[in-house]
Amino acid sequence: MRHGMINRKLGRTSAHRNALFRNQLASLIDKERIITTLPKAKELRPQIERLITLARTDSVHNRRQAVRVVDESMVAKLFDTLGPRFSDRPGGYTRIIKLGPRRGDAAEIAILEFVDFKLEAEVKEEEPAKKSKAAPKKAKAKAEPAEDEEEEAPKKKPARKPLRRKRTRTKSRRRKRPRKRNPASNADPRRPA
Repeated sequence: MRHGMINRKLGRTSAHRNALFRNQLASLIDKERIITTLPKAKELRPQIERLITLARTDSVHNRRQAVRVVDESMVAKLFDTLGPRFSDRPGGYTRIIKLGPRRGDAAEIAILEFVDFKLEAEVKEEEPAKKSKAAPKKAKAKAEPAEDEEEEAPKKKPARKPLRRKRTRTKSRRRKRPRKRNPASNADPRRPA
């Protein structure tokens, strides 16, 4: 029997697997939401939960333990923002939302995010960008009548030259080369030489 088969190997060597989890942990701490495959999300969940539990009590020892897993800039965010945010919660800081199969290889995709993650912040950032694009159109519409009053003659666009067709060689135009024959092939195979 194979006892103690705890973790998934994910088809990687241990060094590659550790690097993958470190990168995903850093992305999750930074963005607070990542989209990955379901097995990776299930393996990543206990690791981020441990880091958040460390971050709930800010001490030098806990910070040093966190630095062993993620970068120092991520540790600062972990202990300054995420740890205090979950200080009242006894556990279960993340959730996994299944998205279904991926189009390319049909791998199960999932979202791994913190429980209190709000998507509204991203929606509010996109709305001002749309408003700023709409403003120049109105300004152009007001500016055009003033130009039309000064210049009453409509501007003519220069005529476009017709595109020249590329000449392609067809099979019938190719020059046929005579085939070189091997003198040995002309000989009758039944007759000895």
